[in-house]
Amino acid sequence: MNDKMFCYQCSQTVNAEGCTVAGVCGKNETLARLQDNLIFTLKGISAYAYQMREFGETDEEINAFIEKGLYSTLTNVNFDIQSFIDMAVEAGQINIKAMAGLKKAHIDNYGEPVPVEVPKGASKGHGILVTGHDLKVLEELLKQTEGKGINIYTHSEMLIAHGYPELKKYEHLKGQLGGAWIDQKEVFAKYNIPILVTTNCGLIPLDSYADRIYTSGIAQLPNTPHIDNYDFSDIIKQALELPELEEEEKTSYTTGFGKTTVLSLADTIKEAVLSGKIKQFFVMGGCDTPFNKEMEYYTEFAKQLPEDTVILCVGCGKYRFNDLDLGDIDGIPRLIDLGQCNDAIVGAEILTALTEVFDMELNDLPVTFVLSWMEQKAVSILWSLLSLGLTNIHIGPVLPAWIDETILTVLVDNFDLKLINTPEEDIKEILG
Repeated sequence: MNDKMFCYQCSQTVNAEGCTVAGVCGKNETLARLQDNLIFTLKGISAYAYQMREFGETDEEINAFIEKGLYSTLTNVNFDIQSFIDMAVEAGQINIKAMAGLKKAHIDNYGEPVPVEVPKGASKGHGILVTGHDLKVLEELLKQTEGKGINIYTHSEMLIAHGYPELKKYEHLKGQLGGAWIDQKEVFAKYNIPILVTTNCGLIPLDSYADRIYTSGIAQLPNTPHIDNYDFSDIIKQALELPELEEEEKTSYTTGFGKTTVLSLADTIKEAVLSGKIKQFFVMGGCDTPFNKEMEYYTEFAKQLPEDTVILCVGCGKYRFNDLDLGDIDGIPRLIDLGQCNDAIVGAEILTALTEVFDMELNDLPVTFVLSWMEQKAVSILWSLLSLGLTNIHIGPVLPAWIDETILTVLVDNFDLKLINTPEEDIKEILG
């Protein structure tokens, strides 16, 4: 990890190129990294605030904090290191509010998710594949394709859509093709149907499918048709012109565990913990990182966990292990998929409720977080967890490139953050 700063945001920079040891303005490398951290956190908050707005929901406190946070990173505005640490924690609280607002909008419009087994693989017929996170776009597409003989498939973070009652009711919402965002070039090339990219996690298309990919909402790709105002007539037309997919042999994913479903098991969970049938809960997931063998850590970690443990997972990192059959403990599934990365708020709400069930403080619960961390929304979610007072969070094995020893020291010293080692060593350290 690079332990030097780099800042080129003003005309004071060394040799008019950039400050790499300390800022001419007086900013040191720790402050520079904390400012970077704040900007990345604000980007994550903006993603959830944007999707809230799609449902007609805005929040003045969120908007005001984004303005304050961005302004504070301008040249010669704020040199106080403790103030940026404090602002990062505040950003975590604001992100909780944004995630909660988006989750409320989803539930108000589509009902609360319920557990569902989602077929993975193609069915006979025409199809459209939807990737990203935007449930509003998916809903509008489902409305416009109803009765047209087009099957709608989800990809990556759209998996949770199958758990929402008001989306699940559409019989042509057929299933999932592929897994995490990192497999899209392979999956999009394999299935000769139009693809709709709705939010982040889109990649520059390969030539093999460049003539049948579209964007909508915030997403944009070069030389790719962009659909405005939810008018999906062009993508529907192409779907009907392309050959039908053939029936495939299917596997499945299970998703859709909402707060109400999990807490309905609260008494069973308490009894299982007190009797020793459940020793530990693990919150696992986050962002997947492409083409990196180190990320196999999560597959091996899940496989090696003893049978008296339960995994709650969020984000696309779950595709490293969510096809494992881990069974259940007295009817409590050992793998509980809460949904998209923004559904981390559901995990936080469940943990808060469990503090009352067990009459314990948050950090006394038998819960450990083991999280991958790649992009900006993950930064905002991490600070949300830290703002709740959670300690002993394990992250890795691959960290974002901007993380250096200075910012890592801040996280370790102030929040007891721990770096992932090996599955064997970490499981032994956590479980004793």
